[in-house]
Amino acid sequence: MKRLFTTFILAFFTTLLFGQTAKTKQQDKVKPFVLGEIVELQSKELAEKRVLNIYLPEGYSKSDTVKYPVIYLLDGSADEDFIHIVGLVQFNSFEWINQVPKSIVVGIATVDRRRDFTYPTTISEDKKKYPTTGHSDKFIAFLGNELQPFIEGKYKTNSSKTIIGQSLGGLLATEILFKKPALFNKYIIVSPSLWWDNGSLLNQAPAVLKNSFKQQTDVYIGVGKEGLTLTAEPRVMEVDANVLADKLKTAKSKNVHVVFDYLPKEDHATIMHQAVLDAFRLIYPTPAKE
Repeated sequence: MKRLFTTFILAFFTTLLFGQTAKTKQQDKVKPFVLGEIVELQSKELAEKRVLNIYLPEGYSKSDTVKYPVIYLLDGSADEDFIHIVGLVQFNSFEWINQVPKSIVVGIATVDRRRDFTYPTTISEDKKKYPTTGHSDKFIAFLGNELQPFIEGKYKTNSSKTIIGQSLGGLLATEILFKKPALFNKYIIVSPSLWWDNGSLLNQAPAVLKNSFKQQTDVYIGVGKEGLTLTAEPRVMEVDANVLADKLKTAKSKNVHVVFDYLPKEDHATIMHQAVLDAFRLIYPTPAKE
């Protein structure tokens, strides 16, 4: 009887040990799913370290001669727009779709949107409500003087540079288009917060409207059914976006191509994904050639 019991105990622990070993081997086969890489860039312009989420297209290799367009994404944190925008880029660059060329995506993780994406306002109520606002000049300097040179030095890039911004990010993209248009040659502006400073940006006469403007520039402006802004002087976001599009369409230069896209089934919260998908189709109206 004792021998039988001992044999049973040995068999039990042998089976348990084998099961644990098999389970361990099974767990060892699990590997992380890697979408891209995370890079930190110390900025002198902003006096802080900024986190960048980088997506490199399939086939990217430092050893070959292929160079890629770069898409710069505002609000590019992993829990913001980086993952789903990368999905759109990858999908549209599949060889059987070939709508967008294979591209590098640079997601700029958010620190303080109101500080980075707004210029100084004359509205005293907004100054009190949002005390950190009004430093977009520093962020634009960061983009042009630090971020773009860093990306171009570290990765295999060509001259195509796109910026994607929504809401306050759309306001910033519009400001760049008006003040530093050469920073990008494709602008995807979604539901821009042009109400900032009571729409003062719309009153400017940017260089992009002049006949002397030579850079080929594509501008997509998308807006949903968004209604009145909750500001001291309410504005209608759809109207402001339409005014922006109409203003840009008066450009005397033939190098400026503007598309206005009204999406009545979307609102401020839902528009981003659909608008960027539309932008890729409208900015690249024919299959992309790499």
